[in-house]
Amino acid sequence: MFIRIVKMSFNENAIDKFLKNFNANKHKIRTFKGCQFLELYRDKSDTNVFFTYSYWSSENDLEAYRQSDLFKTVWSKTKPLFNAKPEAWSVDKVASLE
Repeated sequence: MFIRIVKMSFNENAIDKFLKNFNANKHKIRTFKGCQFLELYRDKSDTNVFFTYSYWSSENDLEAYRQSDLFKTVWSKTKPLFNAKPEAWSVDKVASLE
């Protein structure tokens, strides 16, 4: 399992469009083969910035999602809304404390 973090910055007038698209597709993304967990975060000080945080069973599962019609549909509606280039990290969990 590994974690994928994606940082996205939007034009202020595009945030509602982004949230509508995310909310319409979040359950499809979460139930995509290999996706074990999905959350969306919003930066407290720069409210135009959002982060997705997801757990994937394998890098192959994430890549299959990235090649899927679902991703292409979601991304085609998301990409034009950015005001900066998105950033993404694939990370391994080292420790977790509850």
